[in-house]
Amino acid sequence: MNLMRYEQPWSVFDQMRKEMDRLIEGRGGEQSNIATSDWVPAVDIKEDEDAFVIHADIPGVDPKDIDVHMENGMLTIRGERRSESEEERQGFKRVERVRGNFYRRFSLPDTADADKISAKSQHGVLEVRIPKQEKVQPRKITVKA
Repeated sequence: MNLMRYEQPWSVFDQMRKEMDRLIEGRGGEQSNIATSDWVPAVDIKEDEDAFVIHADIPGVDPKDIDVHMENGMLTIRGERRSESEEERQGFKRVERVRGNFYRRFSLPDTADADKISAKSQHGVLEVRIPKQEKVQPRKITVKA
């Protein structure tokens, strides 16, 4: 018995959206031309007073298979959801959960503090916390006569 991936009726539109995402997210660097992904995790981006927080849904992905990278103002999240060989022998009739590589890129504002970015994964949700730089207080400059 061969395993077949179920194609949803709107999969053509989904594929087109993925290609558009790659084009839009790839404007900033050379890596975008070689990065591919089999699926794209859904994300929520929130801004607090002191940080930007990204929550990405990545159920079934081991934290050791996740790479969070910051370079030139671009935050990259990539990883892989692996398929277990045992599952292929269990006689599935329908497979909808996507396996393989994922890849997302985000352009960060100038106020982000790249040195203090942290990431943790819990219950299938990756949280990336990007602190904001401390505001520089205005300084009075004395004019000498």
